[in-house]
Amino acid sequence: MTLLRPALAGLAALALLAACGRAPEPVAPEAAPQTQAMTEQGPVIGFVHEAGAHVWRGVPYAAAPVGDLRWRAPRPAPARAEPLQALEHPAWCPQITSALDQGYGLDPNILHGDEDCLYLNVYAPPEAQDLPVMVWIHGGANVWGRAAQYDGANLALRENVVVVVVQYRLGPLGWFSHPALRDAAEDFDDAAANFALLDLAQSLRWVNANIAAFGGDPGRVTIFGESAGGHNVAGLLTMPQAAGLFHGAIIQSGLAATVSIDAAEGREPGQPNPSGVIAEAIAGAEATADQLRAVALEDLFAAYRPGTRPMELPRMIADGVTVPSEGIQAAMGVPGRFHPVPVITGTNRDETKLFNLLNPAHTRRILGVFTLARDQRMYDLHAEYESRAWKIEAVDNIAAALTGAGHDAVYAYRFDWDEGGRFLISDYGRLFGAAHALEIPFVFARFSFMGTADRVLFTRGNREGREALSRAMTGYWAEFARSGEPGNGGGEQARWGRWGAGERMLLDSSAGGGTRMNQGADSFAALAEDLAGDGRMNDSERCAVFNSTALWFASAEPYRARINGGACARG
Repeated sequence: MTLLRPALAGLAALALLAACGRAPEPVAPEAAPQTQAMTEQGPVIGFVHEAGAHVWRGVPYAAAPVGDLRWRAPRPAPARAEPLQALEHPAWCPQITSALDQGYGLDPNILHGDEDCLYLNVYAPPEAQDLPVMVWIHGGANVWGRAAQYDGANLALRENVVVVVVQYRLGPLGWFSHPALRDAAEDFDDAAANFALLDLAQSLRWVNANIAAFGGDPGRVTIFGESAGGHNVAGLLTMPQAAGLFHGAIIQSGLAATVSIDAAEGREPGQPNPSGVIAEAIAGAEATADQLRAVALEDLFAAYRPGTRPMELPRMIADGVTVPSEGIQAAMGVPGRFHPVPVITGTNRDETKLFNLLNPAHTRRILGVFTLARDQRMYDLHAEYESRAWKIEAVDNIAAALTGAGHDAVYAYRFDWDEGGRFLISDYGRLFGAAHALEIPFVFARFSFMGTADRVLFTRGNREGREALSRAMTGYWAEFARSGEPGNGGGEQARWGRWGAGERMLLDSSAGGGTRMNQGADSFAALAEDLAGDGRMNDSERCAVFNSTALWFASAEPYRARINGGACARG
């Protein structure tokens, strides 16, 4: 897969529903003295959330990565004598805005953010003490996203946990490989290419050192993330610098893919915008580290701006510093090459419907408002096989590698909720299905995530079922954070067993069968065999479905000869 190539297009798909205007400005919070906490850097004062949680926003966990610290490992945050009023969300890390940012009053395809962005938000129940800690790593293809999108108050209060939401360097500031930077490294970590992973490790060091002041237990830290955030969780599982910093990991629709240093720097084909090519374009073929660090932020991002190049760049680079040189997937299969903490990994049943919704090959617009599938049967079949391939990469391959290396504390799930509402002639329950990112509101117990789209997807008619499923999911996630296994979610839910030979938990409302264990091991060989014999399609349609699946995941390509007797031309 081209590392979540269509992810920002998927955000634009949500904007189709969220285009009714900007969300109202929230009321500015007031500092609450009872929230004062003492960190190693100095005191911080937060506020009381409308739901009752205590919240601290914009707490620095590292020094600003600017000037000579651009493309270096993060340094500790400086100490301060005066209390920090931790009331406002931090500045976004620099990123190119998407269509979804129109809800913030910003046009798409503009550079927004500040390099001084290594901050986190903390959500805790009042009078919290020694509670499990859940550190959220946001998605967005590692080029987009910020802490302000995720409100952890409801999760913290419902499950009696401390929730931390982290920001990290994005795009070329977070993922950039160049020999000049290695030559100028002041220490081993500076020679990395995945500076965002170093940020995340630094945030976990901060959590370990400071979270007790907010009521958290540094001995029970679980990392969890979705999409690129899940990919980053997988990276942290094999990152030497993250050893001992967390005690459980949840990968939501994340992958374990990597690119080589040679591909990242342009010495192997297939990488859209290798760092070496970009560096030459902005600073010359013989650029030094000082010259690269002196490049204006606008000039750096202009090299990727739509109209010149797509915002594609090497992400999760097997640099031999933060990620083993053999890559994440291979390292997960070798004892001692990954951190043996309990792991949950899962996907959504209809991952790719989020992206296909915006694809004019699959859908059409009526009056500029209504979206309809061009051929609902083929729309569903494309998503079925593409999303099945996503599960093979993100669940089966990861779980098989870890358990094959003797690590049995692995759990798997599939999220199946597909009861979204209608907008007149547009059936978003069918168009979205159980799409990519749709599980996030259930995990955060907050059905306010997708802007105006929330009113279409989350209706009065599906409220009872989705709220019951959300209670089950927050219970499983929090019980995992408490004890290292999801169990029965701390209540009366179905008991979630280990992966074993392919067992997984299906997560759905009672109308869809409820939460229940299911046998679900899969492989690309099995996928190809099923597609080859799928009587719901003719030969041409089977080729189209295989080609779209192989475009998403190159791992399917070796099985091309099994489809239609090898007669499918590459699409």
